[in-house]
Amino acid sequence: MAAYMITPTLQRVLLSAKHVSFQSRYCVVAGRARYSVVYDASEKVMKTCRKMGIKTVAVHSDVDANAVHVKMADEAVCVGPAPTNRSYLNMDAIMDAIRITGAQAVHPGYGFLSENKEFAKRLAAEDVVFVGPDTHAIHAMGDKIESKLLAKAAKVNVIPGFDGVVENVEDAVKIAGQIGYPVMIKASAGGGGKGMRIAWNDDETREGFRLSSQEAASSFGDDRLLIEKFVDNPRHIEIQVLADKHGNALWLNERECSIQRRNQKVVEEAPSTFLDPDTRRAMGEQAVQLAKAVKYSSAGTVEFLVDSKKNFYFLEMNTRLQVEHPITECITGLDLVQQMIRIAKGFPLVHRQEDIPINGWAIESRVYAEDPYKSFGLPSIGRLSQYQEPISLPNVRVDSGIQEGSDISIYYDPMISKLVTYGATRAEALQKMEDALDHYVIRGVTHNIPLLREIITNPRFISGDITTNFLPEEYPEGFTGHRLTPEGRRELLATAAALYISAQLRSQRFMGNLRVSTTSQEQSQWELQVELEKKSHLVSLSRSGSSFTVEVDGGSVEVSGEWNLASALLPLSINGNPRVLQCLSRDATGQITLQYLGTQFKLRVLSRLAAKLTGHMPEKVPEDTSSILRSPMPGSVVAVSVKPGDMVAEGQEICVIEAMKMQNSLIAARAAKVKSVHCKAGETVGEGDLLVELE
Repeated sequence: MAAYMITPTLQRVLLSAKHVSFQSRYCVVAGRARYSVVYDASEKVMKTCRKMGIKTVAVHSDVDANAVHVKMADEAVCVGPAPTNRSYLNMDAIMDAIRITGAQAVHPGYGFLSENKEFAKRLAAEDVVFVGPDTHAIHAMGDKIESKLLAKAAKVNVIPGFDGVVENVEDAVKIAGQIGYPVMIKASAGGGGKGMRIAWNDDETREGFRLSSQEAASSFGDDRLLIEKFVDNPRHIEIQVLADKHGNALWLNERECSIQRRNQKVVEEAPSTFLDPDTRRAMGEQAVQLAKAVKYSSAGTVEFLVDSKKNFYFLEMNTRLQVEHPITECITGLDLVQQMIRIAKGFPLVHRQEDIPINGWAIESRVYAEDPYKSFGLPSIGRLSQYQEPISLPNVRVDSGIQEGSDISIYYDPMISKLVTYGATRAEALQKMEDALDHYVIRGVTHNIPLLREIITNPRFISGDITTNFLPEEYPEGFTGHRLTPEGRRELLATAAALYISAQLRSQRFMGNLRVSTTSQEQSQWELQVELEKKSHLVSLSRSGSSFTVEVDGGSVEVSGEWNLASALLPLSINGNPRVLQCLSRDATGQITLQYLGTQFKLRVLSRLAAKLTGHMPEKVPEDTSSILRSPMPGSVVAVSVKPGDMVAEGQEICVIEAMKMQNSLIAARAAKVKSVHCKAGETVGEGDLLVELE
């Protein structure tokens, strides 16, 4: 049996296997099965194929030549340069790779060509099996306009809206007015939150139409849009379905996906805290009705919006494996990739609906190379100088396609991994997620772990009171990191002071021997000053072995640990409570950056004398940002809307930057005259690059 795979947006690779017998605990095919699979779920899917006796081939762009999926595969084929339209969306190159390797089947994975009916047709024309639904189902469900009509016919609840293609901007404004604001403008093809905008008035409809059509064309090669009523304060809950080629279909319970930013999921869990058994069954049955109506055969996901009264409405059907599928696997015990391969081979489902359990609770955090302090996550690029997954912890699963030394580029999705924890109860799964995030080491790129940790420890999230508006409601002024309590501040100050002294004591020795030092070997008490968030705190320390007693801000803190300064993790006991911190950086001037409760804090530890002398140093004058526009992220310039000499109003669009297939409109901070423009359409810019100057 051979397998050929296209990776998801996460891995960006094509994998294939060939010439192996098809065997698993579910079935045995006599003799040699000539069958191959292409998929993009990378590491996890490769492991499943290995378990089933399937070899794999990875396809990759030239910049991904050393990627993890390439190293895991039995073979690898380069399909072009970095831009997706010349590699992972290049059907000709991928078909050539299939012919070269002799693969007989393709598993599409999460993204790129996973829901492209033309690709599936080309495979069928060459007798290559597509591990997924047939082209009819892909077309029917991939087109949001047609899928909505089919859902209506299948007696599935749908959102009120316009059942056709929006022709132009003025047509969009007219339709939005007829439906009634707010409305959702979204791409007819594709998904993943791309090509979607919420509009509350005519002006936002015009802007949303322009940006959504550009994103849709860039991401899916199809700029058609539809408009429907926006359900305010909804939950986003989806049903996993599994159907074979013999008319059998199952629903594998739900996934709660309401925690989102820019219509893209951030934290998911299964099951949902909101659904009762009757609502779960009704949603599951409607999802199966839709799957049967389009003769669906594979794993798929039917997404619903659910209002506060548990009314639910069909949103879309994803005809592929979802990024968040691991949490369904955790609570049901089913390997969805294995099921997809079996179904594609023609085997019937071996489970009945009553066999599908809900065992325990699973939570998934999407770990991104993003800056969470900018619009809850704008892309970050760089090289992973240090990378350590928390897989040593029990009931923790990490699906990733990167390793230490991997590059995060502007060309692909910034997802680093899917971090999954499982527990007998939701509280246990949440605690394991908290521990896993504290133990996750990512250096070299900015990441969203601070945001993820704040979400899962938020009292409102813990109570289950969530909607798709959770992030803007909880952080109306934007995410600012963990807010220190007085107790937390004392813990952080005490830890920084103890770490500083531990480093000083370590520097007194070389290869176990005492070196010359101005600090007495016998010293056990210190007076320091620690700066945090522009405030200075007087600190007194006393040491006994590896433990420190720290007096700070009128309280006493006991800090103890091994103080292994070479380790990426700093496991400590603070007032008897276990904590895992990370020392991200420290230097000879006393500057220390600690990751504490997920958030990075910059501190400065000084002796009392050094603190006194520092007061004489001049302060750096901050840059006036009202007269300049810098790129908030790395990306490419799509459009520049001004030229030198133009007058711009406050809030007027200056230019559009595209990063990871998302388009971002940058606006003027104030009314002014354009002094100079430092970029042009088609150029690549880095984070912080100067784009436009105002007078």
